Amino acid sequence: MSTIFHITQAEQWEQAEVMGSYRADSLDTERFIHCSEARQLVKVANRFFRNQKGLVLLFIDTQKVQPEVRYEEAEIGELFPHIYGELNIDAVFQVIDFEPGEDGLFELPQEVVDLG
Repeated sequence: MSTIFHITQAEQWEQAEVMGSYRADSLDTERFIHCSEARQLVKVANRFFRNQKGLVLLFIDTQKVQPEVRYEEAEIGELFPHIYGELNIDAVFQVIDFEPGEDGLFELPQEVVDLG
């Protein structure tokens, strides 16, 4: 199984569970859902989500994702996974709370390390 990760607000994920699929805001603005590999997760969290509370981390099995997953270069020259369509929630096999430390920064959760 290949796992990618997506950070979102807990209430957005709760709405997705009711609707049966997850739709990130970026799907409307950029046509895809931003995701990360484990090695990219902390860098992304600290760049885009610093000091934000109420977040969850979605563990996504790429083999179960129905829309196309493309690895594309971002502005920092790294390839990131992007999901081109609404995410079917049965591709998400684990969801954990993802809160920053007191300094507002994130660390790699033990659950991600354990997948290693």
